[in-house]
Amino acid sequence: MTAALPDRAVVAVYAAAAAVTVAALGRVAWHGLAEPGIALAFGIFIAVGELARWGTRPGPGALPSAPPGAPPPLLEEPSAREPAPLGAAGALAYALLGECAGRATGHGPLQVVAVVVAGVLTGAVPHVARGRGPGLDHVARRVLTAGFAAVCFQPLHHSGAWDHRIGHGPLHALFLLVLLVLTLLCDAVLASVLLAARTRYPDGPLLRDELRALPGTGSAVCATGAVMAPAVAVAGLWALPVFCVPLLLTQLSFRRYASVRATYRQTIASLARATEIAGYTPPGHARRVAVLSTAVGREMRLSGPELSVLEHAALMHDIGQLSLLDPVPNGATAVLPAAEQRRIALLGGAVVRRTGVPAAVAAVVEQQADPYREQSLPARIVRTVNAYEDLAQASGGSAGGALAALERLRLGTGHDYEPAVVESLARVLARGGLTRVPPG
Repeated sequence: MTAALPDRAVVAVYAAAAAVTVAALGRVAWHGLAEPGIALAFGIFIAVGELARWGTRPGPGALPSAPPGAPPPLLEEPSAREPAPLGAAGALAYALLGECAGRATGHGPLQVVAVVVAGVLTGAVPHVARGRGPGLDHVARRVLTAGFAAVCFQPLHHSGAWDHRIGHGPLHALFLLVLLVLTLLCDAVLASVLLAARTRYPDGPLLRDELRALPGTGSAVCATGAVMAPAVAVAGLWALPVFCVPLLLTQLSFRRYASVRATYRQTIASLARATEIAGYTPPGHARRVAVLSTAVGREMRLSGPELSVLEHAALMHDIGQLSLLDPVPNGATAVLPAAEQRRIALLGGAVVRRTGVPAAVAAVVEQQADPYREQSLPARIVRTVNAYEDLAQASGGSAGGALAALERLRLGTGHDYEPAVVESLARVLARGGLTRVPPG
C-alpha cells in the first residue's frame, strides 16, 4: 500500500463522519429534538462514559516513540482498544431504542448521531483540557458505528415493519444478534483502516487482530447496549442509572488496570535504556530495534499478544551486556566468541525473568545466540533486525549503508538469518524509503 492510499482512506472516513454529523446537527437545529428528555438522559449517559474513559496515549518515556518514516510500535492490549465502553454502550442503546416505558419513541438515525456527538464532545472537554482527549479516529468511529446501528434499526421500527415482520419473539433476538455482529464488524473495519493509515502496516493483519479482539470489550459493549434498550423500553429512564453504576465501576477498574500497564511499560523502557546509559550500546539502539521488529512482526502477521512479546524482547535484548567488564564496540556482540554470546544471552534472559514480564519474552532474549533454525519466530526477527541495526549504524546511517546492510543480511540467510524475516524487513524498509531512525 502506498502512502497516498492510507491518506485517502482517513480522509474518506473523516469526511463520512463529518457529513453525517453536519446532517444530524442540521436536522436537529431545524426540527428540534424528539423526546428531549430521553435525548438529554442518553446524552448525559454517554458523556459520563466519556468522562470515565481511560487514556490510550502513554506518557512521555513510557514507550519507544516512532520517528517519521517508520511505523510506531504497538503495545496496545486488544481488550483495551475501546477506551470508553460505558459511552459506547449508551450510544448503541440509544440507536436501538424503540420505546421508553411502554411508549414509542420518535427519534431517528440523525438524532441518534446528534446526541452521540454531543455526549462524546461534552465528556471529552476535561480530557482535552489536560491534553489527553480522544483523537478524531475515536470520534469518527463512534459516530459511524452508532449511525450504522441506528440506520439498521430506527427506520424498521418507525415504519411498523419491526412489529409486523419481526415481532418480539425469537426472530427479534436473532435480528438483534445479527445487527450487533454487523455493528462490531463495522467498527473493526473502521479501526483497522484508520490504524493502517497511521502505521502503514498491512490491512489484513490489522483487521485480523481487531476481529480477534471482538470477544473482549467489544462484545460486552454490544451485549450491554442491546439489553439496556429493552430495559428502558419497559422500566423507562430509571434503567439508565441501574446499568450505569456497574458499568462505571467496571470501567474505572479497567482504567486502573491501564495505569498499571503504563507503569509496567515505562519500567521496561527504563530497563532498555540501562545499557545505553552505561555506554554498552549506542543511544537509541533498543528503541530502533523495537520499532523495526514490531513492523517486521506486523508484516509477518503476528497477532497482538505476539507483537507485545516481540517488542518487549527487542527492547531488552541487550540487557545481558551489563555483565561485560568492557563494552563491545558499538554494542555489536556478533564479533564475540559463540560461547560469550551464549553467556550474555542467558544472563540477559535471567535478568528479564526477574522483571515480571512473561516468560516468553525472556525466552526470546535467551535464544539470541542460538542458530536461527532453533529459534522461535520472534527471536529470529529480533536477531535479524538487531544485525541490520548494527550494520547500518556502522555505516553512518546513510541510505547506501542501509542498502549494504540489507544485502549483507541476504548473503547470511543460509546460516545466520531467516530468509522470510530478511525479506519482510526489506519490505518494511522500502515502505519507509530506507529512512534511518535517528539516535536518542
